[in-house]
Amino acid sequence: MTTPWTLTFDASDAPALAAFWAVALGYVPAPPPAGFASWEEWYERFDVPAAERDELASIADPEGVRPGISFLRVPEPKTAKNRVHLDVQAGGGRAVDQGERWTRITATVDRLTTAGGRVVRVDARGDGTPDHVVMTDPEGNEFCVV
Repeated sequence: MTTPWTLTFDASDAPALAAFWAVALGYVPAPPPAGFASWEEWYERFDVPAAERDELASIADPEGVRPGISFLRVPEPKTAKNRVHLDVQAGGGRAVDQGERWTRITATVDRLTTAGGRVVRVDARGDGTPDHVVMTDPEGNEFCVV
C-alpha cells in the first residue's frame, strides 16, 4: 500500500511561487477541499485569520494524476543548494531526435524565463551535445529542463 503525498516548497511569497510552478508544469490552482465551494469558505470554517490566508498556496494537476504541490510561506530565505529538485521533462526523452528535443527544451526555457525563472547553465553530454538546462525559479530553487 502506498502513502499519499504532496511536494511542499518553502517560499517567501507562496502565491507568486505557486503561479510560477503552475506555468512550469501546466498545473492549475488547487480546488478547495471536498465539501467547500471555495477556499474562502474553507478559511472561514477553520477560522484562518485574513492575514494568514496568503501563507499557503497549492496547485494541482488538472487531470488529477500527478501529485499536488503546496507552497508555504516561511520567514527565512533560501540559503543553500537544493538536495532534491524537479526535472521539467519538456524534451520528450533521448529517443526524440536531438534537434527536436533541444527545440522543445529551449522553448520551455524561454517560457519559464519570461515567467520569472533564471538560467544557471546549459549542461552538455560528453561529446558536447547540449543535454539539459539548469534553472532557478523566482526564489532560487534549482530545477532542470530536460
